[in-house]
Amino acid sequence: MMRRVFVMVTVALFALVFWRLIDGYSELQVLRPLAQYYVVQGPIELGAPNIVTGILITYRGFDTLGEVAVLFMVAASVGLLLKSESAATATEAATEAEAEDDNVARRQPGEIVRTGMQVLLPMILTFGAYVIVNGHLSAGGGFQGGAIVASGAMLMLLARPGAALNVALLSVVESFAGVIYVMIGILGLVLAGGFLDARFLPRGEFGAFFSAGAIPLISALLGVKVGAELSVIIDRFRS
Repeated sequence: MMRRVFVMVTVALFALVFWRLIDGYSELQVLRPLAQYYVVQGPIELGAPNIVTGILITYRGFDTLGEVAVLFMVAASVGLLLKSESAATATEAATEAEAEDDNVARRQPGEIVRTGMQVLLPMILTFGAYVIVNGHLSAGGGFQGGAIVASGAMLMLLARPGAALNVALLSVVESFAGVIYVMIGILGLVLAGGFLDARFLPRGEFGAFFSAGAIPLISALLGVKVGAELSVIIDRFRS
């Protein structure tokens, strides 16, 4: 009885909090001064129609580097925690392999999953690449495109449980992308106004595919790095 009363009181308190939040909400009719500056001056200074990507890559590029570093640490931690079994455990598991074969066979994906993977995987990878390379022009960018590419890797592993990602190659690609990312950041610091300042390359024509300085290149590196890291995490969880 006391437990039910406690639950009801808790739910009532949460309802009161949310009601006060909703009741006190009012939509801003004009932008705040800081937002106004970025919305107006951002496209002019950076040459990127997508001001969100411009802010993430240039104005707060150092924070973005920290976010990528956090994602790398997550991938490394998952790999450490879910590393392959030791030799003794692997030997013990081998003795039970025959008994597991029947269960594995029953857990094979169905025809719909396999066919869906064959149809959707090329579309997912193409769309992910599109989101990455057009991040400076429209909604998207390296983080979003990398996540889409990793979802394609997850679909492939679901449809083909026996398939294996080349984790070593992905790690090398991710590392090179990270090194080049930092080098571009240093170039921005030396040749432009700050770390990851993309204006050390020509801005080009506003709205063109090749424009916005180094923002498309940085976005592509982010996409490669995020896609590789998330794919490695997915593969580790599968193992």
